[in-house]
Amino acid sequence: MANALDLRRRIKGIKNIQKITQAMKMVAAVRLRKAQERVKDNHPYCQGLETAIVSVLNRGEDIRNQLFSKREVFRTGYLVIGADKGLAGSYGSNLGKAVQYHIGGNKHVGLVVVGRKVRDYFERRKVAVDKAYLGISEKPHYRYARDISTAVTELFTQGKYDRLYLVYTRFCSPAVQQVAIEPILPIAVEADSDRPVIEQIYDPSFERISGEVVAKWLEAMVYRALIHAAASEVAARLHAMSLATDNAQDLISQLVLAYNKVRQANITREITEIVGGAEALR
Repeated sequence: MANALDLRRRIKGIKNIQKITQAMKMVAAVRLRKAQERVKDNHPYCQGLETAIVSVLNRGEDIRNQLFSKREVFRTGYLVIGADKGLAGSYGSNLGKAVQYHIGGNKHVGLVVVGRKVRDYFERRKVAVDKAYLGISEKPHYRYARDISTAVTELFTQGKYDRLYLVYTRFCSPAVQQVAIEPILPIAVEADSDRPVIEQIYDPSFERISGEVVAKWLEAMVYRALIHAAASEVAARLHAMSLATDNAQDLISQLVLAYNKVRQANITREITEIVGGAEALR
């Protein structure tokens, strides 16, 4: 059994760690509220773009855009959005396992990743990472989504990927986050047959307008994934720090109990020695 001094040191060390986890928990709680608002505010924008692209398709004309062209799949790409930092429980490992399960035995795959942890996860498993974006997962901006969208569009149009999946952790609630794997290229949005075809005039041209709508839609899908992933990361970190704080408290209680037992045993031994010494002097 450890002595009283060792137990006091361990209790002090765990209390210091508990202060850190408690502070991280409070920071995550504040950031989670902001992340939730960002997810909520982005929803109408994505819906509006979805309506716009369906309206363009309902015109009945063929869109001359490579992003709609389906072809034989030789190489599959995955845009995986994860985290740059750890201390978020199983957030990163769940994402990596979901991608590996979806890949299966396919050897002709390539990854575009967001987040240092995701990059390291797949590099350790010898999966090709064609492009990595680091340091942007915590505070996503629309310009990041634009850059990523442009990069994956080039990879698709150049034939490096014949199909592209978007992988991220969808934020459902502070307690529930789910890994989502969605095909985004080639674009599979279809016209709504129930909606009447309305004659519209496009200026400067239908081809240019449709191209802008498609590009904006792809950017919006990437940005939605970025903000959902950021909110899910913060929620996972809040949960992990809550558990860590509670576990630290449980461990402190156990160590305090052990310390009191050792201290009581020392006091009892000292009393016994004093009584024994007094009896010997008689």
